[in-house]
This record gives sequence, C-alpha cells and structure tokens, in this order.
Amino acid sequence: MTSALLKHDLVRGTTETHEFGRFGAVGEGVFVPAESPTAEDDGYVMAYAHDPVRGAADLVILSAQDFTGEPVARIHLPVRVPLGLHGNWVPGGRQKARPPVA
Repeated sequence: MTSALLKHDLVRGTTETHEFGRFGAVGEGVFVPAESPTAEDDGYVMAYAHDPVRGAADLVILSAQDFTGEPVARIHLPVRVPLGLHGNWVPGGRQKARPPVA
C-alpha cells in the first residue's frame, strides 16, 4: 500500500493522485490559493509527509495545477510532525499579539 493525496474534479469527474511511496505517510493536504488566482485550482497543496529514513517530517508543496508532477518544494523539518496535526496559516502582520497566559 502506498500513501497518496487525491485531487478530485467534480465537473470533469476525474481524480489525480500524487503518491508518496510505500514507506512514507502523508497527512491531510491544505490548499493555498495563488495571490491572484485565475482558476479554481490556481495555487498550491501543502502537506506534511513522514520520512521514515530520517525519522522526521517534510513539508511538501505541490502545484495544484500540476498535481501529479514533482513537488515545487520539499522542506526537511528537523522533527517528526504528527500526521493528525491541524493548524491555521495566517499571513504575517495581521495577527494581534495576545498577552501570555498565566
């Protein structure tokens, strides 16, 4: 069995697969639109992928319009990221600082 992300086009009824190999595992993909998108899939899909050889995670960035192609970037992280991790991506400078919790 291999680990993969799927991109399903509801209009065309097609599915594309980006496989990560049988020795790795990949978490949920997150779509990030391009700055000025010209199509519904104009942007990137980001996901954490476990690299069992290093025992750590990679942040993999795929072009949503070239979903089956090579990643745009693969950032090697120094630690393992749990595949169930959920978070939010917030543009810099828009988040107000919160006081520390005592």
